[in-house]
Amino acid sequence: MANKALIHLLLLLLITGGHSDIIFKYENNCDYSVWLSASPSVDDADPESGPGTLEIFTMPDQWTGSIWVRTKCSVNDSNYFSCETGDCGSGTQDCQSPPPTYPVTLLNFDVKQPEVSYEVSLNHGHNVPVRIQPDGGSLVGGTGPCPVVDCIGDISNVCPSPLVAPNKDGLYVGCYSACDALKDPKYCCTGSFSGPAACQPNDYSKTFKQICNLAHTYPADNDPPTYKCSGAMSYNITFCPS
Repeated sequence: MANKALIHLLLLLLITGGHSDIIFKYENNCDYSVWLSASPSVDDADPESGPGTLEIFTMPDQWTGSIWVRTKCSVNDSNYFSCETGDCGSGTQDCQSPPPTYPVTLLNFDVKQPEVSYEVSLNHGHNVPVRIQPDGGSLVGGTGPCPVVDCIGDISNVCPSPLVAPNKDGLYVGCYSACDALKDPKYCCTGSFSGPAACQPNDYSKTFKQICNLAHTYPADNDPPTYKCSGAMSYNITFCPS
């Protein structure tokens, strides 16, 4: 794994001439493969990451979007590629930018070189534990280093039965958000429930917050705030961190 990461990094330095590009490192600590995905699409020619692998990519200087992973992916007899969570509907390993099938743990980024805003969002549920850890840099609008943001608790242990996402065999594969599962405006913060004053935490979001207090768990959640980091050497994204 270390040799593969070093080769990736050397190639990046050759391509960029050592300039301070935004570098994202994806490490898969899960005991199963995950398939990297993003919308809008970013350069990811090898989306499958097996257990214990590290992938390194440069990001565009200006990019706003979501990153997630697909799980339990397979190809059927008609050569159609699909996944139990995070599926893109493209029928191929290449996600081609559509939003994922929920539930999915979303990593939302706003890249404006050299500053990057980042959050872990459970607004569309949860499928894998994840951590975002900037390497170096300083917190914009505050003091000290750029904070770690993660959701590493076991959501499967607390997922309420109305929100459980099963696979075709009835086994748990993820936890929906209350909005996606129940389609209720008070959970989706739509209609008369739109806006920060009317969009309030609910019993489901409070359950998720107890497990993942650094993640945003409902549409108006801003605790903690969406952090903005300047000057980080890289953003280390770990799936299933220990």
